[in-house]
Amino acid sequence: MNYRSLGNTGLKVSILGFGCGAIGGLLVRGSYPDMRATVARAIELGVTYFDTASMYGNGQSEANLGAVLRELGEAQGGRVIVGTKVRLGADADGRIAEAVTESVEGSLRRLGTEQVDLIQFHNRMDHQSRPAEDHWSVADLLTVAETFQGLQQQGKVRFWGFTGLGEPAVVLEAIQSGALHSVQSCYNLLNPSAGQAVDSEFPYENYSQMIDAAGAQGMGVIAIRVLAGGALAGTPDRHPVAAPAPNPIGSAKDYASDVAHAQRFGFLVDDGYADTLAEAAIRFVISKPQVSSALVGTSNQQQLEAAVAAVERGPLPDDALERIATVQ
Repeated sequence: MNYRSLGNTGLKVSILGFGCGAIGGLLVRGSYPDMRATVARAIELGVTYFDTASMYGNGQSEANLGAVLRELGEAQGGRVIVGTKVRLGADADGRIAEAVTESVEGSLRRLGTEQVDLIQFHNRMDHQSRPAEDHWSVADLLTVAETFQGLQQQGKVRFWGFTGLGEPAVVLEAIQSGALHSVQSCYNLLNPSAGQAVDSEFPYENYSQMIDAAGAQGMGVIAIRVLAGGALAGTPDRHPVAAPAPNPIGSAKDYASDVAHAQRFGFLVDDGYADTLAEAAIRFVISKPQVSSALVGTSNQQQLEAAVAAVERGPLPDDALERIATVQ
């Protein structure tokens, strides 16, 4: 396992991050023995970053992750770095600081810890604040960041960031504010616009090279939707523990279309660059040096082992990246 800096935080994170969300589903719907065995194996293989959120399974993911890490002796000050998230509802309008504090303290209780390494704002960004529609402004985000800083002074959080979804120009403004330590960025074979320039006819959402902007600010970058919710496995089949086919983010209008588009990259397997399309997709993301950790959700230990094997093969070679760019 290789490790990269999480921006200027001083933290080193595994290049593969363990996604604890609903899409892979293990930490939400899996059996506890399977959770324990898979998390233990991840740590044994060198995975150090685990990413959860208060909304995953209505707190179940946090509770399960906390229980497993305590049982493994990794709950506080061990090898593991835990990130979780605050997602504000419309009832936070006018009381952002209070709502953020309540959310963080609830996460700490569920995780069974006194401090979380990384706390992240998990709402969508827009030019104007419209909480009832889940649109939050940079001014709102700065209030959140100020609250996170206060919680840091209380010893409850170490570092903070946000999820870079919403209006791309506003996300870039938030990155350039200098108020945050990290950003989660959608980045994959189907939509690489967070990490490279795309032309005006690009059919998907243009994330305006936010990864490069974050890197220039000294921010850590956690890549999300690395497998496009599973579509970049190249098949519509879902594991029983996984969520039903999720709505795409930043790509096609439906999951079936994403699966079809993913098959355009089958040459990566046919020509020997990777053993599977999922492997190629993970290696594409880690080929971007500004990516601190590529977050992959798993449904079982077999998927974890495959993801670890993918990152251990390293970034894709330059000729593969050139061919990928042509297809993209």
